[in-house]
Amino acid sequence: MLSFLYHHLTFDTLAIAMKFNYYAYILFVFLLASCKNEPYEEIPVEEAGEFSNVRLEFTIPSNFPPLIYDVEGNAPTETGFELGRRLFYEGRMASDNVVACGFCHIQEFAFTHHTHIISHGVDGALGSRNAQPLHNLAFQNEFTWDGAAMHLDLQPIIPITNELEMNETFTNVIAKLQSHPEYPRLFREAFENGEINSENILKALSQFMIMMVSSNSKYDKFRRNEGNVTLTANEAQGMELFGQKCASCHATDLFTDQSYRNNGLAIDSEFNDIGRARVTGLSEDNYKFKVPNLRNIEVTFPYMHDGRFQNLEQVLEHYRSGISDTENLDDIFRQADGTLGIPMTNEEKARIIDFLKTLTDADFVFDERFSEF
Repeated sequence: MLSFLYHHLTFDTLAIAMKFNYYAYILFVFLLASCKNEPYEEIPVEEAGEFSNVRLEFTIPSNFPPLIYDVEGNAPTETGFELGRRLFYEGRMASDNVVACGFCHIQEFAFTHHTHIISHGVDGALGSRNAQPLHNLAFQNEFTWDGAAMHLDLQPIIPITNELEMNETFTNVIAKLQSHPEYPRLFREAFENGEINSENILKALSQFMIMMVSSNSKYDKFRRNEGNVTLTANEAQGMELFGQKCASCHATDLFTDQSYRNNGLAIDSEFNDIGRARVTGLSEDNYKFKVPNLRNIEVTFPYMHDGRFQNLEQVLEHYRSGISDTENLDDIFRQADGTLGIPMTNEEKARIIDFLKTLTDADFVFDERFSEF
């Protein structure tokens, strides 16, 4: 079903829908996301004829929650992964032939963007949100700050066709890739049908992104009892405080419960970003954003959906003293005595930050598999 829709609905139509009717676009994404990928069948080399592909091993870390992405439906292979990596850093995916996915998702910063508070698109166009980190995506159920994409295969549609980001159509992208001296061969090697089409472009990008598993931080090694790794007294105290004050939202070893919440940010009058309500159209979702995961948080600044905080000290001070009683403020920030925020001392703030830094996974941040060619 998903394959059928990929081939019979053009992305030029989608781009028009985005410009003139945001909710029609969301409905389109919902229809695609509700369909399942065709099952992946690994073809034995002796039966494959000229086409054969080596499947990559995908391992679920023992301390992680269950996988959400259907890896069997789009199993990463050596050539599919490499094609996805090439496309991730390919400027031809944008109308200016410059702004690739990797332009705003920089590996050294856990695939976020440090040089701007909010991300820039083609011709310097400004959006209203900060680029999110890209790791452990195969364990997430929805994507973007407001959950506009409900399937990882569909998420790249948004930045590619958004006029403030890559500002391109899939018709143009396909034409550029078909005329390239190398991409026809790369698609033949990655997919049995060898076609350069929207389905294979998106599946290749997903094969690259689902392999971006960040699970080798100091915290992970401690949790799994690997290598006799221990936390310092400050880090251990911070972990305990984190469990008391933060883990109700930043849950599991993904460090997010994947819910949408209003965390009391003062409303930016310039953008007035209503968050989740852009997708649902429900007033009760105004100013709610997806709870971000905190892995590699030390290197993913600036923080919040609009990048308003430059460091972790500012983030924790917001939760202690900066909560605004905006529409749909989450009840977790209302204390019994009527005050707003999460009570914590300066010492407790420092210890929580000590713990958060144990979530930095240098192996992931510098993994050459995910770097640009």
